Amino acid sequence: MDWADFGVDLHLELDASGGRRAGLERALRDAIRDGRLPPSTRLPATRALAAELGLSRGTVSAAYDQLVAEGWLVARIGAGTAVSPLRRAAPASAPPPPGPAPFRYDLRPGSPDVGLFPVTAWLRATRRALSVAPAEAYGYGDPRGRPELRAALAGYLGRARGVLADPARIVVTTGYVQALVLLTTVLRESGTPAVAMEDPGLAFHRDVVHRHGGTVLPLPVDERGARTDLLGTGHLAGVGAAVVTPAHQYPTGVTLHPSRRHALTDWARAGGGLVVEDDYDGEFRYDRQPVGAVQGTAPEQVAYVGTAAKTLGPALRLAWLVLPARLVDPVVDVKRHLDLHTETVGQLALADLIATHGYDRQVRTVRRRYRQRRDLLLARVGGRSTLDGVSAGLHATVHLPPDGPAEAAVLAAAAAQGLALTGLAAHHHEPAEQPPGLVIGYARPPAHAYPAALDLLARVLPDPRA
Repeated sequence: MDWADFGVDLHLELDASGGRRAGLERALRDAIRDGRLPPSTRLPATRALAAELGLSRGTVSAAYDQLVAEGWLVARIGAGTAVSPLRRAAPASAPPPPGPAPFRYDLRPGSPDVGLFPVTAWLRATRRALSVAPAEAYGYGDPRGRPELRAALAGYLGRARGVLADPARIVVTTGYVQALVLLTTVLRESGTPAVAMEDPGLAFHRDVVHRHGGTVLPLPVDERGARTDLLGTGHLAGVGAAVVTPAHQYPTGVTLHPSRRHALTDWARAGGGLVVEDDYDGEFRYDRQPVGAVQGTAPEQVAYVGTAAKTLGPALRLAWLVLPARLVDPVVDVKRHLDLHTETVGQLALADLIATHGYDRQVRTVRRRYRQRRDLLLARVGGRSTLDGVSAGLHATVHLPPDGPAEAAVLAAAAAQGLALTGLAAHHHEPAEQPPGLVIGYARPPAHAYPAALDLLARVLPDPRA
């Protein structure tokens, strides 16, 4: 057939692997999409195209009908079939694949060593959990999370973190950020959107609160932890909640002093405020037993947030809220309208891992590994710089000499040699005029690369003797 009779020069290549009609539909769609069949082009009659392609007329008619139904073609009585006059935008080209990582070594905080994920134990837990899971577990679930996981968490948190956790007050979330979103939304809807957040603290978490309607006010941090004694006074007089990291403050690494813990819960009891306890790495204490959660002393004033991101891995997207009774229904309602419920299979596997004590073994294993990393950091760098916050957690803070190179200069020098570092100034609510420093994450690099990363860190840190 001479398609020039129809105003175009076209050759159709049919792939009949999925059937002749489907092959013709694909060929015509492709020709329309890439412009070989322009808008309003009249197509051959079904009898003529069938004869040209060696197809039955019924096959061509069915293909035309399908493309008319999809909007690619239009059929008019007496005028035949034509390409739709609506111009179709070509699909955006796929982004290029990511290039190689710009850094050879990464000592930025915030991530565990994902190579420590317990693959074998997780596979066993998943098989055991799925072998006994009821059929209803694969349907839409309770926004609070699976009852198996909430019961397991209640027991674990009680014995490991001193949390008073009733399963009915636990809500499983898709990571810590979602927990923060849920609480921020409830506070905003209750008319108390002002939230005190530690200064310094993680800027991304401040952004999360801002984006979901909260107003963030700085809560200063000193050598005793967050200045909870300031809550209810001055610019903090009207806050409805305070987000704190009592066990191991991020990024300074200080543990909240007992007097500050009392001030925190006294403020919440007196004015109806909410304490949001971010227990992101509370299990990792190296000089003594982990410090118990504040929630255990004031369960009706504290929303406790824990996560599996540091003990297992961020990929699981599993975290949990232990809530005061008054917040359970509001948080569950927001969760229901946000994503209905957190995925189920991971919840069932984690419940089994906790119930069989595999989670406890994992915590002990990674705590030992991270202590070894902490010790190596002290040995390689401790004699060159003062490291703060090394008694717990997965990071340490280095305060740079005020008369030495600027923080930005140290970061640039490290980057030039392939070492990724994070500055301290960006963690402050007002970064300008803040003392220079670095936040060193010692969990992220794989084990084989960690010593070399520390050697490079030691080279880029200012020499205190200079």
